[in-house]
Amino acid sequence: MNCSNCAPIQPIEDQGLVRLKPLNLQLTAAIQAKGLNMEMSTEFVTISYHSKEEMLHLLQWIHNLPSGNFEELMISVTGIGKNSEHSPWLTLSQIEATLEHHVVVDIIRKEQFSNHMQPIVDREERIVGFEFLLRPAVGGVAFQPSNLFEVAHETGLHSFLDRAARISAIETSAKWLPRGYKRFINFLPSSIYNPEYCLTHTFETINRLNLDPKDFVFEVVETEKIDNLPHLLEIFNVYRRNGMKVALDDVGAGYSTLELMNTLEPDYVKIDRSIIDHCGKDPVKQYEILRIIEGASHFNGLVLAEGIERYEDFEFCREAGVEFAQGYFFGKPADRPPHGIQIS
Repeated sequence: MNCSNCAPIQPIEDQGLVRLKPLNLQLTAAIQAKGLNMEMSTEFVTISYHSKEEMLHLLQWIHNLPSGNFEELMISVTGIGKNSEHSPWLTLSQIEATLEHHVVVDIIRKEQFSNHMQPIVDREERIVGFEFLLRPAVGGVAFQPSNLFEVAHETGLHSFLDRAARISAIETSAKWLPRGYKRFINFLPSSIYNPEYCLTHTFETINRLNLDPKDFVFEVVETEKIDNLPHLLEIFNVYRRNGMKVALDDVGAGYSTLELMNTLEPDYVKIDRSIIDHCGKDPVKQYEILRIIEGASHFNGLVLAEGIERYEDFEFCREAGVEFAQGYFFGKPADRPPHGIQIS
């Protein structure tokens, strides 16, 4: 199975080919009327360009086509001498976003990022694992992780970025962490079209580095509403069949509701920091935390409190039944774990 979303991203070259589909009479008539040289196959039409300016003019012309006839138009841009199979089919808006955000796209394409680790502790404040968080590469271009993923969504590169970030986190964990420490790694459900295929790179990396699948926890990070629960449950099942655990992030805020938690029954439930913050003195937040703990107990989910910055918040969570905690009180994200935990 071949998937262009997981293939290496090609830069937009000074010379290349623009392919358009679906092929129809209106499209070919418009191209002929424009006087462009084209080649036709059974599925798409190909137009060559000889400079980026020429390609931009071509895209502008496409943008001005009557939307009623070409609203489903898909575009693929391939540099001269490059493999067209590795050029994804994108909408015009995705192509335009790629050109507009070319600096950020270059960071994604070249994988110019690293992973930092934030400690996760148990009830006795012992470090038992780390969450891996995307950060700029040393000496690389600065970026906000949220902006990186926003641009990836706009340009159709979110699947590539999500996969590359997962593999980077796995490789970082192999460099610094001994076996036995949990490695919490984020993933976007919308980036995984076919779980059995799209997660192959993840599992192959774990096997290649001789890591223990039981040390990995893959957590859902989704800023948009999860509409396809059966698909997400299948992703969970694929992770679990390969010996790994799954977590639901930000429970109690946004779209990560108690109802969603009870439907998914994740192995780990991470309570959102907005509920944890100052919970030691807030009865309303304490009630919400107790509700989440009670709900998770029905499917034996382990509860983790995020965003701990005060000891009194940790103390309440621990006494309420929270098993794990994470936050600046225990440590900020860093490029390596504390010295006593590193591989000797």
